[in-house]
Amino acid sequence: MRDAGRDMNPESIKEVLRQVKYPGFSRDIVSFGLVKEITCDDGLTTVRIEVATKDPAIPEQIFRNCHDALDGMPGIGTVKVEVNVKEPQARPGEAGVGKSSIPGVDRVIAVASGKGGVGKSTVAANLAVALAKSGASVGICDCDLYGPSMAMMFGSNERPLANEHEEIIPIEAHGLKIMSMGFLLEDRSPVIVRGPMATRYTQQFLRQVAWGGLDYLVLDLPPGTGDIQLTICQTVSVDGAVIVTTPQEVALIDARKAVSMFAKVNVPILGLIENMAWFEGDDGKRYPIFGSGGGRREAAAMNVALLGEIPIDMPTREGGDAGRPVALLDSSENPVAAAFHAAASAIRETIEKH
Repeated sequence: MRDAGRDMNPESIKEVLRQVKYPGFSRDIVSFGLVKEITCDDGLTTVRIEVATKDPAIPEQIFRNCHDALDGMPGIGTVKVEVNVKEPQARPGEAGVGKSSIPGVDRVIAVASGKGGVGKSTVAANLAVALAKSGASVGICDCDLYGPSMAMMFGSNERPLANEHEEIIPIEAHGLKIMSMGFLLEDRSPVIVRGPMATRYTQQFLRQVAWGGLDYLVLDLPPGTGDIQLTICQTVSVDGAVIVTTPQEVALIDARKAVSMFAKVNVPILGLIENMAWFEGDDGKRYPIFGSGGGRREAAAMNVALLGEIPIDMPTREGGDAGRPVALLDSSENPVAAAFHAAASAIRETIEKH
């Protein structure tokens, strides 16, 4: 009878380890590059893993999950899992272990949500505009490959060109530099990219765009907590994240997941923005369509700042459709514009303390 242990080799072990996900995410530890070495020798299989985190629960969970995946394999013999934990640099704005800055960009702000439909892209666009109106040089990168909306929100259908260094020249509108998959597609063309290709497009938008001299780059992340979000946060030095939610509990549940994701990859939370907080009728009365005070309660529970409560109004929707974000208006002209300017001011004050 053939000894099953002789069939063990690093590649077969690696395939089994693809079942082990990074805690809290869909991506496995092999594709994420955490598995540094595998040896199979005389009935002993040794797996060496390296992870950068301040959360002791993450290496412990990876250790247990690796043993769960490997210990039951026929003929594997003794399994030894070594998890080497590296201390990431904690200060915002500095590259942590495995992270690097984006050329030409001083500060990177991620705008995220745990789920779609909460107005995250509208918030990202208007925060970027408000930061620019405060005197900063600002760009916005639409990292939502499957639902790119910045081309419409900024009223441009231009096609990007390349410079002599083969860098993409971002589109400019309303004083901002913008990059989006929407500039590369016809209106009805679907985006059909998966897995590594999606990551490659995202990295190209960040690193191969001639951003050139930005004080802030705002990243409009896809909704959820998937591979693109994880890849960005693990490879790019992100100074802080803004979480967008609506007041209702179904959105707040997913906002908590987004906060947890950023905690796992050591990205500071700048604060929470409650979007669609209320609608003000012609009678002057506020109608809390999606509930009341959920964002404020959640921010207090998370011990993060509530950066703003953004009401629903017609000019915001009309401005988004017409390519003129409402934050272009003066704060005295529109309460939503005022809310975005206040939120941008709070973000800038927080991020520049570090």
